[in-house]
Amino acid sequence: MTDSKKWVFGFEEGDGKNKKLLGGKGANLCEMTRIGLNVPPGFVISTEACLAYLDDPQRALPPGVWEQTQAAMAAVEKKSGKGFGSASEPLLVSVRSGSAMSMPGMMDTILNLGLNSTTLQGVIKATGDDARFGYDAYRRFIQLFGKVALGVPDELFDREFEQVKHAAHAKQDVDLTAKDLQDISERFLKVVEKHTGRPFPEDPYQQLEIAIKAVFNSWGGKRAVDYRRQFNITPDMANGTAVNVVAMVFGNRGDDSGTGVGFTRNPGTGENKLYGEYLTNAQGEDVVAGIRTPKALDQMDAEMPQMAKELAELRSKLETHYCEVQDFEFTIERGQLFCLQTRNGKMNAQAMVRTSVEMVQEKLITKEQALLRIDPISLEQMLFPRLDPSVKVKPVAKGLPASPGAAAGIAVFDADRAEHLGRDMGQKVILVREETKPEDIHGFFASQGILTSRGGKTSHAAVVARGMGKPCVAGAEGISVDVNRREAIVGENRFKEGDMITIDGSSGAVYLGEIPTVEPDFTPELSTLLGWADEVARLKVMANADTPDDARRSLKYGAVGIGLARTERMFNDTARLPIVIEMILAETPEARQAALDKLLPLQRADFRQLFEVMAPHPVTIRLLDPPIHEFLPDAHQLEKELGELRVLAQSAHGMTALAGTLNLLNVGEQARRDFDVVRRAIDPMLVEEAITKKETMLKKVRALYETNPMLGHRGVRLGITFPEIYQMQIRAILEAAADCAKAGIKIKPQIKVPQVCTAEELRKVKEFVDTIHTQVAAQYGQPVSFKFGTMIEVVRACMRAESLAEEAEFFSFGTNDLTQATFSFSREDAENKFLPLYNQSNILQDNPFEVLDVKGVGKLMKLAVEWGRSVKPDLHVGICGEHGGHPASIAFCDEAGLDYVSCSGPRVPVARLAAAQAALKQRGRKE
Repeated sequence: MTDSKKWVFGFEEGDGKNKKLLGGKGANLCEMTRIGLNVPPGFVISTEACLAYLDDPQRALPPGVWEQTQAAMAAVEKKSGKGFGSASEPLLVSVRSGSAMSMPGMMDTILNLGLNSTTLQGVIKATGDDARFGYDAYRRFIQLFGKVALGVPDELFDREFEQVKHAAHAKQDVDLTAKDLQDISERFLKVVEKHTGRPFPEDPYQQLEIAIKAVFNSWGGKRAVDYRRQFNITPDMANGTAVNVVAMVFGNRGDDSGTGVGFTRNPGTGENKLYGEYLTNAQGEDVVAGIRTPKALDQMDAEMPQMAKELAELRSKLETHYCEVQDFEFTIERGQLFCLQTRNGKMNAQAMVRTSVEMVQEKLITKEQALLRIDPISLEQMLFPRLDPSVKVKPVAKGLPASPGAAAGIAVFDADRAEHLGRDMGQKVILVREETKPEDIHGFFASQGILTSRGGKTSHAAVVARGMGKPCVAGAEGISVDVNRREAIVGENRFKEGDMITIDGSSGAVYLGEIPTVEPDFTPELSTLLGWADEVARLKVMANADTPDDARRSLKYGAVGIGLARTERMFNDTARLPIVIEMILAETPEARQAALDKLLPLQRADFRQLFEVMAPHPVTIRLLDPPIHEFLPDAHQLEKELGELRVLAQSAHGMTALAGTLNLLNVGEQARRDFDVVRRAIDPMLVEEAITKKETMLKKVRALYETNPMLGHRGVRLGITFPEIYQMQIRAILEAAADCAKAGIKIKPQIKVPQVCTAEELRKVKEFVDTIHTQVAAQYGQPVSFKFGTMIEVVRACMRAESLAEEAEFFSFGTNDLTQATFSFSREDAENKFLPLYNQSNILQDNPFEVLDVKGVGKLMKLAVEWGRSVKPDLHVGICGEHGGHPASIAFCDEAGLDYVSCSGPRVPVARLAAAQAALKQRGRKE
């Protein structure tokens, strides 16, 4: 790269649409400057400069960057009328990160850069000899620069700060005097020198160069990497961070100054009202760091009426221009309002849905834009349980309702432990902190919710929790958190690490113990939005449901049928499992049929209930799929039980012999009676009978043993080997359908055969179906309307799709097994052993069991669809694996020409929105 390449852009010249180059923050600063908002002067160093810097083993700024930075700084000096490093009118700047994708708090910011022993006196003089202001700015700069640019731990500064605060009897930072702050500044300088072995840098331009490099380096910091991984931010979405250098404006110039964060609408509820918090006489980091609990913007009318009016005007301009809810930061310096940044607001799903619907009604956006602005996965947040309102338990504390939803878990007081217990050990944890810092992000990911004793609704904890859809209670000041002792004191109560607590992010309540939850209801706005989605979508969304309750829940979520009902789930009921075991242990077809005759009415009732609940929608029933040994106990367990029974048998025989001896001895009558009671309790004949049953079962378990059962005797192979099993299920389906038809219930039954690899297998089962259908039609006096099809989950089935289509009326891709077969991965072993490493090392971008592998599995699916429809053009094709609820996988299914997706009930709303987005994007590509 040559020196002529443009790396640095003043706010007046940067393209506000080019977030890839300028980062979101930088692009928006350029755009706000262009539309005439009051933005302090500054410039952006591009993301390209960041990538070039990170690629250099020497970590040197790319050629031309420093020269362009100096020129841009000269332009800022001219606009501000101040000089960078000047002793009389010093210019101070903030140095902030900003990637193309918003990553709040994940990278680094430095304020008040340019201060040193000389410029500090200039600042004090320029502010009317306000020494307190000068030293307050200085101590903030030393700490931020020391932490971010020089790697000095925060705790070293905090320790010195608290010592001075304690000695001064100051409750809050604002109670400290100029002399106190001077003392803190001098202590901070010594902390830096002691930790780094070098004096704090005095030259402002040296400070600036170090700061720029530090911000670039923060792109690879742990919390930023963790955040990108959690939210699947790939290099094509955001690569590198820009650096924004902005002239400082000061919110800590007195009571006519302040700083705050605002949202153009409420990010928790979506209410169309200015929402946010501010602090008077403070700098911006005080609000988002949660160091002080701020005031609601509603209070500004009384305290700063003119500023409240200007803030309302700023809100209107931002939302009208961006046509999106904005999250903005502002500073008031001596009665003058500055907008420091804006970005699309991170909201929870409820707020996103409400604002989408209302912004359409306000004609700010179209229905299509409303559907496209919401991440489908986020809708799961609206389906999380809420606290049962009938449970009357008094909370032990109340904080600010910072992010809605309820969560229970064990209290954990540091992020590392939360990650270990939550992610590695699978426990449900609530992360409890005084205030959270960006370094805690890995603990957020592993927690069910977050509780802080300080901070507000726009603190780091609240913003990140809302973005994740996790409950957060912030600023619970009645709680005293002692991180060292790992406990929290709440009035007369206390809870320690490991104690169960519940938080309600919708009300701010904190409870000891676990509070029961209930299922949520659809909001009117969600119903409206999903109605729009159904109008647009081409793919139909069905549900995987095995019971009437599952079916009813799926209908509530908007499913238009059942794409997969797993009959083996019905067999596991405690009342019928003994009959299933009797059927498995049967040694003759007659004995097996006798057990199946007991199962027939139970299965018929199962299917009839599903048909009745789902009428008039289709219900697709999969015939028995897993190996039958799964219904039997484990061989090791049986061997253990047999050993115990044999010991018991020996005892029983021994006691019988002893009983005769006792009659010859002079033993009391009561003792003989007691002994007889014990002897009868372990009757030798009953024990021998139990041994025989266990031996029979163990023999069958060993006979059924398979080295690799998932590739063995299961699915259609089982149905052909033991035809009476499939014949019973087919009869139960058709008789249930006939019962419903006779009762005037409109139904659409579908019989699905699993694990098919050849048309001959399907033809064989079809013969069973045809024969039984003839019998049922004669029995009920009319034929039954139904469809016959197969699951495509074997690679050979994809290759032989045209011959399968001769027998099948529909295909249903079982992508869980098809993925295992395509990769030759055992899912459980892969996910537990090497898949995480594959994902981290970019060998595989995604877990193929979560995100459909379009390059391998997807190609097989496309071939099967094409070949199947070449034989039967009206072949109905869908997907019923877990991928049926994943948005990217749904987009592929739409592109591949499938007719429907089927997923678990709670993911149906996700799939409905994803199907609409897929259709809109397809339409956009065609246009």
